[in-house]
Amino acid sequence: ITSDANVLTNQLRLIAQRYLLQYQEPIPCEQVVSSLCDVKQAYTQFGGLRPFGVSILYMGWDKHYGYQLYQSDPSGNYSGWKATCIGNNSVAAVSMLKQEYKEEEMTLKDALKLAVKVLDKTLDITKLTPDKVEMSTLTRENGITSIKILKAGEVEELIKEHEQVKAEEAKQAAAKK
Repeated sequence: ITSDANVLTNQLRLIAQRYLLQYQEPIPCEQVVSSLCDVKQAYTQFGGLRPFGVSILYMGWDKHYGYQLYQSDPSGNYSGWKATCIGNNSVAAVSMLKQEYKEEEMTLKDALKLAVKVLDKTLDITKLTPDKVEMSTLTRENGITSIKILKAGEVEELIKEHEQVKAEEAKQAAAKK
């Protein structure tokens, strides 16, 4: 499965670079997702080819629609989202996001806190630790779009804040009983 993801990542890069070479501007997000999903779909259609066995989350920014998040499945179907998850327990995670994600009111810090909360509730581990979680952000400043992978210390700080909030909520719930 990892090899499928690597092949698709290389294909995505190739699609984006060809567009850049031809038009001298970055490819719009939905166009690159659609092009890659066409490749994924073709592998489901022809005999002798094994379909790619990965779902993918794509995040990006373009001048047409701003920040965007897409999800594709192994069949090549894709859809746009404000917030979503894939993988084990994704149904529970998406349900939490539907209830708690408020686009208009949410800062980047709030979104990171919500991500940690969702991971804590849905991952099949007893304690959330920075070595079990990788987080990144997509930001745009001064006309430059950049992805930042959070350092382990930053993730640990978010987890500690979440644990404090969780402990406070437990204390309040116990006081009501």
